[in-house]
Order: sequence, then structure tokens, then C-alpha cells
Amino acid sequence: MKAVEKALFTKWIDVKEWKALSAEQKIAQIKTLADIREGIGLPVQVSYPESLGNPVIYEPSQLIAFFDTQHSDDGFVLESLDGESTVLVEGFIEGREFSCIVLEDETGSAIALPPTEIRKGKELFDYRSKYLPGLSRKITPIDLEAEKIQAIRKECERLFYELHFDVYARIDGFYGADGKIYLNDPNTTSGMMPSSFFFHQAAEIGLNPSQFLTFIIRTSLAKRAVQSKGQMGHAQLLHNLDNAIQLDQKAGTSKIRVAVILGGYSSERHISVESGRNVYEKLSSSEKYLPLPVFLTGNSTAHHMYLLPINLLLKDNADDIREKVEHFKVHPLIAEIQKQCKNITEKYASSASVKAAQKLTYADLKTNADEVFIALHGRPGEDGAVQAELEKLGLPYNGSGKQSSEITIDKYKTNEILKTNGLLVAEHLLIHKADWQNNKEKTLASLEKYISYPFIAKPVDDGCSSAVKKIRSREEFMAFCELMFRTEDTLPSKAAQFLNIKDKEEFPRKDTILVEELISKKDAANFLEITGGMLTRFNSRGEIEYEVFEASEALAEGEVLSLEEKFLAGQGQNITPARYAKSEKDRRLISDKVKSELGKAAKLLGVSGYCRIDAFVRIYADLKVEVIFIEVNSLPGMTPATCIFHQAAINHYKPFEFIDLILDFGKKRALALQH
Repeated sequence: MKAVEKALFTKWIDVKEWKALSAEQKIAQIKTLADIREGIGLPVQVSYPESLGNPVIYEPSQLIAFFDTQHSDDGFVLESLDGESTVLVEGFIEGREFSCIVLEDETGSAIALPPTEIRKGKELFDYRSKYLPGLSRKITPIDLEAEKIQAIRKECERLFYELHFDVYARIDGFYGADGKIYLNDPNTTSGMMPSSFFFHQAAEIGLNPSQFLTFIIRTSLAKRAVQSKGQMGHAQLLHNLDNAIQLDQKAGTSKIRVAVILGGYSSERHISVESGRNVYEKLSSSEKYLPLPVFLTGNSTAHHMYLLPINLLLKDNADDIREKVEHFKVHPLIAEIQKQCKNITEKYASSASVKAAQKLTYADLKTNADEVFIALHGRPGEDGAVQAELEKLGLPYNGSGKQSSEITIDKYKTNEILKTNGLLVAEHLLIHKADWQNNKEKTLASLEKYISYPFIAKPVDDGCSSAVKKIRSREEFMAFCELMFRTEDTLPSKAAQFLNIKDKEEFPRKDTILVEELISKKDAANFLEITGGMLTRFNSRGEIEYEVFEASEALAEGEVLSLEEKFLAGQGQNITPARYAKSEKDRRLISDKVKSELGKAAKLLGVSGYCRIDAFVRIYADLKVEVIFIEVNSLPGMTPATCIFHQAAINHYKPFEFIDLILDFGKKRALALQH
């Protein structure tokens, strides 16, 4: 009954149970109910007896007020206005779940790509598991004997013909424990997120997302031209596209080669992969650039870099890429499918694409690339280590230089510079591992004398959301120190449990902790957390000018913003522009003041290229504005969902144009340094 109710987007509300909840519990229940991923969404209609009508409720606050005014101890049904009218009930299939993309080549033959097995962390492969990296694993091809994989492919191809599909399809199914192949979900189109099966499987035959989409468009036009009964429009479009494909193939050698470095070895390596993939895809779709995906792994003493084939670039996450790089082999079945698709890849793939991972040195980068886009977060990348190596070679790169990066990676040093120059920061101090181990009581007493609970504890020199925790008590801080100052990679279980560390949540080992006072609203009329991006350029006098974007308001589900909320689609909310005031005139006035403060901070720290600055903003009744700085990110996340693209769009920059300007500045800066 619960499953049917959920599928219909209806919810029975028991008034007696509602009245027993605390105010906090009521808010939590409404939050879940209003979330379309977990509840039924808003607006909702109340199903009463006919004599009482069926009111429609649009807002969470209205819903709480409505529930609170009910006098009956019975209940009523809520129904989403965007609900469903029919539920499908299926028998449960015990077996291995897979998804298979089937293509139609230029001769009209169906070719099934290597089917991908879905290994999920829980029983059902839901929306979040499907589209958020790291929540499930994709094994391509499915881990079965070759003849069983071929049987799956043949069945998918047979269904493609039976249902008269055109161009491509995504067919989902199970290889049952009984040895049968069940095809339970044929789709005429597919999800096209960076982590989707659509691109993941196309990469196995050597096509990057841009090339695969070109193939889909070209094949679709050819199909429409046949089906259009004498209309010439499709045939002309097909002719134009074929000319463009030929020109692009010839232009390959004249394009600017950009090494996109992604991965790393910090807790932000998975976000770095998402950022790097997005930059790679934008550049590969352009007529100007030829991007080369370069995966970086290793440690602070040795950076190991690999030029990636496209199929490794589109693996699940950084750890999966590293494992495949270090143990590279081509599955015999994939080699066979690649031969089947040879006519497709010869027409659409780049001649510069590689078939296997190739180890690179920094000197090799100079030979293979004209410039570099560093898509790394935390260490290395934001600390200036990669920049130092590139400067030795004279290779242009994005973002701030070595000196500025060395400052901004150190949150304590950044705060001290801003504070010395009259900008507002949280009160802060450092806790060193040696002091903690020598005398915990003395260290705690010194800390508690200067900063009261609750406060924020985090690494002093790592990425923006790595191990940031709100600490409410001495016991919590002792657990935090036990985790941060541990000698082994494994987390001490009691301390991790005490601080509610989630499964798979990474917690770095460091020698220094930064403790900051918890920034509060005080007596301000409005209080919000913001993140503001900016772009720099050279003016006619060769000076750096700052274009500060409209900041985004960041809404955290928990006590601090998580990596997922900042960078992944479907997680968290960023409202752009920030809601400083209800009046547009006042909002603009406040925004100008905030942008001015962000620009001052960037100049003081010598930031160049682009950056993102996180801060809290207090707005008082007289429109006085206080900007309290949290941190400066010299290499901000560049995932499709990150708000820096929203901010750039307000200033009329499309994502590719924004990336192009970042690269252009790096090139001009390198030329200026040479002269």
C-alpha cells in the first residue's frame, strides 16, 4: 500500500500523529514531503469529503499552518497536482541489472554497444544512484562469460528491430539467476548527463560525447531525409553537416592543443574529474581547441600523469580511472565491437585520440600541448605545485600563479592578510598536531579561552569542503582531532561515529587544524551564505581588471555545505543572484557593495584568471552590509552544476565562452611574463 501511494504521489496524513510532533519534527516532515525525490512535491490538493471542498496548498509554510488547524483526530489524503493515475506492478527479477545502448549504422544495421552492469549500493537503482557519480558502479562490459554477453547484445538488437526503433535506443534489463535475459525497459532516448550510459558506452568504441552526438544528429538527419517524402530540407541539412564534419577532420592539426589535467589525490579528486570532464567536453565541441585529457595521481612528492583514451576518461570516478590506468587492458569483446564500429569511428573520432593510457612527464606536456587547463581542486593544483612545474616549461595555464595559489590554499594565511587590510574574517587560530600530542589539556584550554563552542574546525590547507565540521563540545573536538591527527588511513570507528561521518565520506590526515568562530546573524535583518565568482582580463595599459559576478546564495541541507551540494546536479540549491533584499533597487545596492568587497579581497591576494570566494553577508535595516570572508578558491569547481556558470551566464557568457576567456587570459599572461 505504501509503494502504491508513493507511485501515485499521494500521502495519508494522520492528524493525531502530526499533533504529537515537535516544531522541529514538523518542519523535517514537510521538508521530506515537499522534496520530489523523497516525497510527493508541491503544490498538493487535500482530499476531503465533498462537502468540505478540496483546497490546493502551494507553500510549505501554508501546509504546516493547515495541518496545525485541523481539529479531527482522523486524517486526510494529500495528492500532488503533478501526480500519476496508474501504477505498474512487476514481478521482482533476481539477477544482474544492465543497460545497453543500441546504434543504427549508416547501412541500417543495429549494433549493440558493450552492455554495462549496474552495481548499486542498495536494492533499487533509483534516480540518485543513476545520475550522481559514486553512488553506484558501472562495469563495462557486464561481468559475464563472452557468450552470455553476446546473447544480451543479440537480444537487445532483436528488440531494436521488433519495436522499429530508429538511430539509437537504450535498452535496460536483467541477466536472471535462472539464465534468462529479461528486457524490461526499452527507451527511445537516454539520459545525457556526463555519467550516463549513453556516453559511457560510446566511449568504449572511441567516441567522445561531442563526436557521438554528431553521429546521432547525422544519422537522424539521414533517416528524416528518407522519411520526408520529397522534402529537400533534411537533405540540405545533411549535406551541410557532412561538409562540416570533413572540415573539422581537416582542422584537427591546426587546433590549439589543451591538456586538461584532472583527478589528483585529495578528497576532492572525484569532483576534479567531473570538472575536467566538463571542460574537456566543452572544448572538444569547439572549432578552436583540441583537448587532451590528462589524469594526475600519485602524491605530494611525485605527480604521475597519464594521457587518457576517452573510455577511461568516462569511467565512474577518480579511483576507478586510476585502477584502470594502472592495470590497463582491452576486453576481447570490446575489441570485437570496436571492429564492428570501425566505419563510425573513422568518420567521427579524432585522429589524435589514443587507444591506451600513456604515461607523461611535465616535459612531455610541453611536446603534446600548447597550453594547460588545470581542473584540479585542493592539493595539488590549488597549492601552486602544478603551476610551478608549468612555469618552468613556459606553458600557459588557467587560474592564479604559483605565489597567489600558495597563499590562498592556506586558509589561515589568507584570513590574516584580509584581516590586516581591514576586511572581515572569522576569529581563527591553528591547532598543531605536535602541541595536541604533547599536552591536550593545555591546547584545549587555550582554544576555549579564545573561541567558544560551537565553532568550525577544518583542515588549514585543503579543498573548500573537505572535512569541514561544526563542533559543539569538547568531546566533539577531541574526536575531530583523533580523526585528523591519526597515523593510519583507516578512520577510528568511535570518533567517526561520534561525528556522524557518512559511509564513503573521506577525512584527510593533516598536521594542522584551523578553528574558526561560528559566524552568526547577530542583529542583522538578513543573513546568508554566498559564493561569488569573477574573471580577470588585461586592459589596454597591461593592468589586470576584475569583473566580479553576481554572487549566488548557497543553501545547505546540513550544518555546512557539502561537496555534493556545491558541485553536483540534483544536490543542494544555489540561488543566483543572491536574495539580499525584496526590493530590486535595494538588492542591487547591496550586491554592488558585496562585489566591491570580493574584488578588494581578490586584488589583495593577487588572484588572477578567475576565482570563487565564499563569504557570509549580514544586511542591516539601514542597508549597512558586512561581508565576512570564509575562503578563496583559486581553481573553482567547473562541473556542469556549479554556480560559477550561472553567474557567468548573467554576464552573457555561455559556458564555452567563459572557459575560452579563462584560457585566453592564461596565454596573454604567459606572453607578458616572457617579455
